[in-house]
Amino acid sequence: MIAVESVSKSFDGGASFAVRAVSLRVPARAFVAIVGDSGSGKTTLLKTINRLIEPQQGEVIIDEEPVRTVAPHALRRRIGYVFQGIGLFPHMSIAENIGITPRLIGWPEPKIRARVEELIDLVALPRSYLARLPAELSGGQRQRVGIARALAARPHIMLMDEPFGALDPVTRDALGAEYRRLHESMRLTTLMVTHDILEAVLLADRIVVMRAGAIVADGEPRALLSGHPDPQVRTLMDMPRRQAERVRALLEERARE
Repeated sequence: MIAVESVSKSFDGGASFAVRAVSLRVPARAFVAIVGDSGSGKTTLLKTINRLIEPQQGEVIIDEEPVRTVAPHALRRRIGYVFQGIGLFPHMSIAENIGITPRLIGWPEPKIRARVEELIDLVALPRSYLARLPAELSGGQRQRVGIARALAARPHIMLMDEPFGALDPVTRDALGAEYRRLHESMRLTTLMVTHDILEAVLLADRIVVMRAGAIVADGEPRALLSGHPDPQVRTLMDMPRRQAERVRALLEERARE
């Protein structure tokens, strides 16, 4: 579904590279998480896929079609995009926010209304919220609307850039699990950037680790948790285990009291 072939991007004329000669293939219906330190190139790589950033070298291909041959606005209407800042239009109602892409591509109004109602149900918000403005919703509710808006035109691909990063832990966990169910039921192909390795382990089928603009590890969560030759990757993947061990120790201590 997505093929990134030797993509490089520099923002300073080639003195350094945000992404350097990265190749990545994502099959249809996969859920891939990209993890790494700040500045490792995760978001830059994600944005080359829908042409928010144009690479200096290499090519991105979606469903066997090079994205450079597709007008950026047309490409982005085929790809759902969710990011941490949500980006809802503050002067539009929730219904108008969700329906904006179908309206731009010319869907008839009855079809838009039906799709908006279907999506507000899918993201588990009351239909009464459709008349509200974004400022009247909580952060978690706005993020649900952001996901609904990204799904509105029935894309096959979802790009997600720290989609749950600004939420409290309980909301983040619940919304992540709900999105995973949507990914399965709607047969989506999802590429998600996250700083949270535990989130990647719990949600993704495959984890890609980036460092200094390059991919340094790529595998299923279970395989990466079992060990990796790169010591920094091992340290990163040990974090969920260390967290689980601390929780287990606390529970055992409580049980002995």
